[in-house]
Amino acid sequence: MDGRVALVTGASGGIGAAIARRLAAAGAHVALAYGAGADRAAALRDELGGRAITVGADLRDAEAPGRVVDAVEARLGPVDVLVANAGMGERRTLDVVSLEDWDATLDVNLRAPFLLAQRTVPGMRERGWGRVLLMSSVAAATGGLVGPHYAASKAGLDGLVHFIAAREAANGITVNALAPALIEDTAMLPGDPGDLAERIPVRRLGRPEEVADLALAVLGNGYMTGQVVGIDGGMHPR
Repeated sequence: MDGRVALVTGASGGIGAAIARRLAAAGAHVALAYGAGADRAAALRDELGGRAITVGADLRDAEAPGRVVDAVEARLGPVDVLVANAGMGERRTLDVVSLEDWDATLDVNLRAPFLLAQRTVPGMRERGWGRVLLMSSVAAATGGLVGPHYAASKAGLDGLVHFIAAREAANGITVNALAPALIEDTAMLPGDPGDLAERIPVRRLGRPEEVADLALAVLGNGYMTGQVVGIDGGMHPR
């Protein structure tokens, strides 16, 4: 990662911040894209020093992903590593999830990663090297606890991974996803942490740093592509 330009969305949250720290420690220049967490993103930028910049964007806006990439390229150069980590999903049952809930969730969780990949992968292809990591969820495989809108958005990400990976592998680009479940210090825990821990075979929530460790292992491996890798404490054995 030394000298590479990395874009991490959702970088003000627990998982995004942990991945950004790992990338910076590995020598990357990191663009910290955030939605509502301006103060947290700024604090992380200051922590990382000259290796990081911040870029604010509301990914519910279809034009936002392109503006984010433009801003990163203007300040750091072409994006070599895309970590599409930003996500949303308020807990809803099938009977009450609204069209607005559905659209907003898919806008952020699925459309934005697609647009970011569509914008950055061609440049990676031209340079003969790139890394794309999308943040899926165990909900893509099991339905999860948040709701049908969230599960559907994450299942769509898995399909996006497989499509792009198969077509870009020969171009030096790897495309993978992580599928975490019930990670502490995130905004989308669907219940009481103690109660949720009882659902997990390892009997605790995951830590953002554990997700980041796996993220860097995947990003650093040029032979691994087209994979959705679970990190869920044993909730969904594959």
